[in-house]
Amino acid sequence: MLDLGALRSELRERRRALIEGFRHARPTVEAAVRLVRQLSREVDATLQQLWEGSTLPRGAALVAVGGYGRGELFPYSDVDVLLLLADAPAGDAAAAAEAGESVSAFITACWDVGLEIGSSVRSVADCVREAQSDVTVQTAMLEARFLTGSRRLFDEFRRATREVLDPVAFLRAKSLEMEQRHVKYENTPYSLEPNCKESPGGLRDLQVLRWVALAAGLGRSWREMASTGLITPFEVRQLQRNEGLLKLIRARLHAVAGRREDRLIFDLQTAVAESFGYVHTAERRASEALMRRYYWAAKAVAQLNQILMLNIEERVNGSQDAPMRPIDARFFDRGGLLEVASDDLYQQDPHAILETFLTYQRTPGMQGLSVRTLRALYNAREYMDAAFRADPENRRLFMEILKQPQGQTHVLRLMNNSSVLGRYLWVFRRIVGQMQHDLFHVYTVDQHILMVVRNMRRFFIPEHTHEYPFCSQLAAHWDKPWLLYVAALFHDVAKGRGGDHSELGAVEVRRFCRDHGLEREDARLIEFLVKEHLTMSRVAQKEDLSDPEVIQAFARLVRDPRRLTGLYLLSVADIRGTSPKVWNAWKGKLLEDLFRATLRALGGARPNMDAEIELRQQEARQMLALHSMLPGAEGTLWQTLDLNYFVRHDSGEIAWHARALNRRVDTREPVVSARLSPVGEGLQVLVYAPDRADLFARICGYFDSAHFSILDARIHTTRAGYALDTFQVITAHINQAYRDLIALVENQLAAALDTTGPLPEPSRGRLSRRVKSFPIPPRVQLRPDERAQRWLLSVSASDRSGLLYCIARVIAQHHLNLQLAKISTLGERVEDTFLIDGPALQHNRGQIAFETELLEALA
Repeated sequence: MLDLGALRSELRERRRALIEGFRHARPTVEAAVRLVRQLSREVDATLQQLWEGSTLPRGAALVAVGGYGRGELFPYSDVDVLLLLADAPAGDAAAAAEAGESVSAFITACWDVGLEIGSSVRSVADCVREAQSDVTVQTAMLEARFLTGSRRLFDEFRRATREVLDPVAFLRAKSLEMEQRHVKYENTPYSLEPNCKESPGGLRDLQVLRWVALAAGLGRSWREMASTGLITPFEVRQLQRNEGLLKLIRARLHAVAGRREDRLIFDLQTAVAESFGYVHTAERRASEALMRRYYWAAKAVAQLNQILMLNIEERVNGSQDAPMRPIDARFFDRGGLLEVASDDLYQQDPHAILETFLTYQRTPGMQGLSVRTLRALYNAREYMDAAFRADPENRRLFMEILKQPQGQTHVLRLMNNSSVLGRYLWVFRRIVGQMQHDLFHVYTVDQHILMVVRNMRRFFIPEHTHEYPFCSQLAAHWDKPWLLYVAALFHDVAKGRGGDHSELGAVEVRRFCRDHGLEREDARLIEFLVKEHLTMSRVAQKEDLSDPEVIQAFARLVRDPRRLTGLYLLSVADIRGTSPKVWNAWKGKLLEDLFRATLRALGGARPNMDAEIELRQQEARQMLALHSMLPGAEGTLWQTLDLNYFVRHDSGEIAWHARALNRRVDTREPVVSARLSPVGEGLQVLVYAPDRADLFARICGYFDSAHFSILDARIHTTRAGYALDTFQVITAHINQAYRDLIALVENQLAAALDTTGPLPEPSRGRLSRRVKSFPIPPRVQLRPDERAQRWLLSVSASDRSGLLYCIARVIAQHHLNLQLAKISTLGERVEDTFLIDGPALQHNRGQIAFETELLEALA
């Protein structure tokens, strides 16, 4: 009788010793390969002991499948096994019941000794039947490995399952499955938290290659595939090297996490990096060094996977000898794929490397590069050296690519995926796989840059006009789109070096323009766009756009409408290329408002606020008449408002306020009115109530408790001492029942403002994993405005629920008057700006006390 307790202790101790030995050993590929094989052998021995002590029927077999079938077990991977049973005699119910009990007892014993097994119980006939309809079963059986029991039954199983395997159907199914998996992981190896097993460029991509090659009879290992001519010896070395690194990272990840974890999540990246021996430096985090190494390996795997899958497809489908249409002396059209005329084309003439992508752009119907072309590019990397980059013909070809009427997005991505872009633009190579720890970019620097180029390109494509109507309108009158593509390509190219990446990027693009012979005016425009690519967003989101001085200062910076238009288009493309969560309609409106106001200033129109206010009031009266409001009824409210109110609100908002407050101007009860935002996203909420120091804090407290995010707040105090505040808010709950939501906000917020007593303590909002891993030290800056009458408070911190209420509460406790709030959330970082005044800020001691308390609340 087996002592399961002793067996469990022995297995646990042996596995612990192997994992601990690996953790303390040098982080080498050999150590990782040795570990996964030793862990597999330990489990083999344990299962064989359990099998021998079981009462399983004679003639049964135990088979390892999945990764365990390959003889590889990562520290916390599941153990997948198949219990193969011989067909029971027909009608022998007792034997079947007895077999079921013994199988159940065996599986229970496996769990009792600490093996987390994934088990299936089948006969050979069951396996054949399931393999005919389920590609997952076919895949598992391809890697089946005999463990113990009946060898005869196992051989019968292998023979029967191989007979039903159709290489063409299997290849098609695995290709579709891989495409779906890539879509799930956003079609990029460059996710900031990649899954080293499942993401594009991960271990699963290499396993797919082995499966389809094995099914097609083209080899089980990389060397066997080389012997059949499927891959070259150089590719074998690249596959082995990058597969080894991915296995090492996965094994270290398991060992550090102490659990099955295949995602390089932020919480673990630093610990895994330190286990490799990486250390933090002033220039780069340890985790950045590790992730950069991972991205380079994943990129190589993605390239090799594409080459080999196309090659296997040609072999399996017999299309390698299909007729081709000649394009010119160098290239052919192979069924929509661009094919080089000879394998040594790039060695014979390196100019043909960039010519490949130009031909791809110019040839209608091209869908990609053929396996022969991809392989030739992969093997030609050593020819893309300094002389290649300085060659005038190559510089001309690269500019031709940018100046083509279409195809820039696809071509630049192809160039990046095939490593050509980074080898031609050496400055771009430095940011391939460069992480961004700023809490709002979700892509590596190179992927973000290509996303911005894509966004810029879409401004010029009629099919995308519905996405960016105003940008498309401006782009239609822009004569040289390629200038904007160059600016987009270089705007973040100097990230990760330390210093101001905008300034450094301007230096790099100035050099590029000089080397590529751009005209002086074009070069100056591009340099300006790169240097100032953050400025328009900062002004729009942080400064008071109703202040004529703000507009005049920005107009002096941009100098002319062409530079303004270019900067606007780059700003929109940049923000939309950071993360799907960063852009919203409100930010779009702020940028457009700044653009239009600056354009008027550049046109020589001096601000005439009296005329502008009169126009807004006239338009508001017309809107009120459409709502059957009596002429002059708005006067009661407007008499209590000063010029600042009319400057900060457009005619639609002025009319809405007048309707909401008609005959309620003197009320002592809070008035709350909400509507769908005219911007097209979220709600606009009007709050009108007798002013008091804690009013803004109570409003923020309500929105926080109701799970609304405040995008903008315009604060105004009437001559009669009433607060007239307008908030732009968003929530995930706005749907077709928005009328109910509006009624809820109006009732609940009014009730919240009726309460008195001390402000409640702020709740400690939950921090996201990303914020925990890359915290931003809170920063508070307090400085007087240009007239030294009010103070500009800037707050920067990691985002969390309740953060704005914390700030508002401190402002209220110091009895400060809030005149303007600009709320800017960039992913998981907030950068808020408040215009405040009050007696507490008239002395240094009061300023220091306020800033100190604010920092404590943010910490």
